[in-house]
Amino acid sequence: MRNRIFAVLTIAVLAGGTLAYGTYNFMQAGSVKAVNVPTQPVVVAAANLQLGTAISKDDLTIVQFPQGTAPEGTFSQPADLLGRGLIVPVVKNEPILAAKLASKEAGAGLPPVIPEGMRAVSVRVNEVVGVAGYVLPGNRVDVVATASPTEARSDTTSKVVLSNVQVLTSGTRIEQGQDENKPMQVTVVTLLVNPEQAERLALASTEGKIQLALRNPLDQGAPETPGIRTAGLMGGKQAPSAPASRTAPRRKLDPKPPVEAAAPVAAAPSVEMIRGDKRSVEVIK
Repeated sequence: MRNRIFAVLTIAVLAGGTLAYGTYNFMQAGSVKAVNVPTQPVVVAAANLQLGTAISKDDLTIVQFPQGTAPEGTFSQPADLLGRGLIVPVVKNEPILAAKLASKEAGAGLPPVIPEGMRAVSVRVNEVVGVAGYVLPGNRVDVVATASPTEARSDTTSKVVLSNVQVLTSGTRIEQGQDENKPMQVTVVTLLVNPEQAERLALASTEGKIQLALRNPLDQGAPETPGIRTAGLMGGKQAPSAPASRTAPRRKLDPKPPVEAAAPVAAAPSVEMIRGDKRSVEVIK
C-alpha cells in the first residue's frame, strides 16, 4: 500500500516538473516583438549652468525624447545655442528653452539679465553698509541716505530714499551659490533700479553716505518716512525737513499821475424880470 502511494506521488512530481520545464522552454523559444517609438533630438544642459553663462559646446548634450513630448521652444542642434547667454539658471539634463536665453545680439553676463526699462547701478559698500556680507544676489534692500542740504552740521538728515530694491550682484557674482545663508564679503553691490531711482542713488552716494537695510522678501510695503535730523535723534525739537518756500517780492507799481481838477466855468450874466405874478431870468448874451 505504501509503495503504491509513493509511486503515485513520484509520478505526479515528475509530471509536474516535466510540464513546468516544457512551459519554460516554450516561453523562451517564443519570438519577442520589439516596438519602435519615434523620437526627436532635444538639446539639454550637460551640467548646472548659472545665470548669465555664455553657452559653449561642452555645456550641452543631446537626449532623445519621444516624438511630441518635448517642451515647446526646445532646440535640436547645439549650434543654435552657442555664444548665447542664460537669463535664468538651468540644472543638469534640463532642456534649454528659447525663453531662457538672451538674444544673439545681447551677449552674455549681466546686461541680458536687466529687464527693459530698468538700470543696473553699482555702489561701493563695506562690511557695515553691506549688512555684514548678508546682502546677496536676489535679496531686497532699502537704501538709507545721510546728507546735509546745507553746510550746517545740524541740518544732517537720514532718510530712506529707495525702498524694496533688488540686488543684482554682490561683487562680481550674480548667483547666491549653494549656501544662501553664508555671508560674502564684497566691496561693490549692484542694484536694479529705474532711471529716476538711479538718479537718486547716484546723488545719495556722492553727496552723502548710504546704508543698505536688508528686507524680508515677503514684505512688499514701502512706508513713507519723514527722515530724522540730529536734533530729533537726541530728543530735541526737530526743524521741518523741507525748507520754507520763498515768496517772490512784489513788484512796486508806478504811481498814477495826479488828475488835475477842471477849472470852474464862470456863470453868464443874467437879469431877473418880474411881470405881474410871473418871474423869469433872462441871460444877457
